[in-house]
Amino acid sequence: MSSDSNPESPAIWLCHQISRTPPKAPDWMTEDESRTFDRLEGTRRQEYVTSRWLIRQALARVSGEAPNACRPIPGRPTASANPSGWALSLSHSQGLAACATGNSALGIDLEPSQRTPDWVRVTKRWFTPVEQSWLLPADDPFSFLKTWTLKEAWLKATGRGIAGNLQTLEVRKGFKLYGDQPDRHWQATCLYAEGFIVTLVYPQSSESETGTPLPKITLLEPPPDDYTLRPAPSLNAHWEPLFHRLIRAR
Repeated sequence: MSSDSNPESPAIWLCHQISRTPPKAPDWMTEDESRTFDRLEGTRRQEYVTSRWLIRQALARVSGEAPNACRPIPGRPTASANPSGWALSLSHSQGLAACATGNSALGIDLEPSQRTPDWVRVTKRWFTPVEQSWLLPADDPFSFLKTWTLKEAWLKATGRGIAGNLQTLEVRKGFKLYGDQPDRHWQATCLYAEGFIVTLVYPQSSESETGTPLPKITLLEPPPDDYTLRPAPSLNAHWEPLFHRLIRAR
């Protein structure tokens, strides 16, 4: 099986969740994954098995290995155990799963574009005064969702949780981005795909705003009913870039 990605560039892999839940953990799951699977129920179990299936499909595509030979590290799937050397990030929401692959730490987050959370309360409670100064007058939930996915992806890429860290990335008017990581250059890509906002944050070696190409994005056919790991075909993905720019140090 040949590789389907440039290892120097990150890639985004998407698939839609199916409604069928296997009666037991698939035999390709690790012991750690099987224990987690057994603790979950309903939709959460479906999300979990779909995301673990997608990780293996993504690793197979970028490495050339067979899907059933691929697996993430135990616990939070931030890297591959086999084949080694790949960074991973995972997100899923309301029927869509996303896996990002790359050669260094990265973070991905997605949200349905029609979601209408209590975004005003969240903005007032957790966002910086600068962010509030333009988000609240704009009165635009779509801009809030782009900002939220940026922050989530940033925290995943930099290895931190939400608590106390949401303001470490500041999103200014016009989506000019400033983070608290001056030791390296970071890139953010925000896409509209399959009715979702999908945001990826990853390190880059250049300060150019436009010099880094967009990550490759691939929609895979959903898992079969029995979640077997035969290679999944690609489907036509409906997506468009929203922005692609550097996160500057502040």
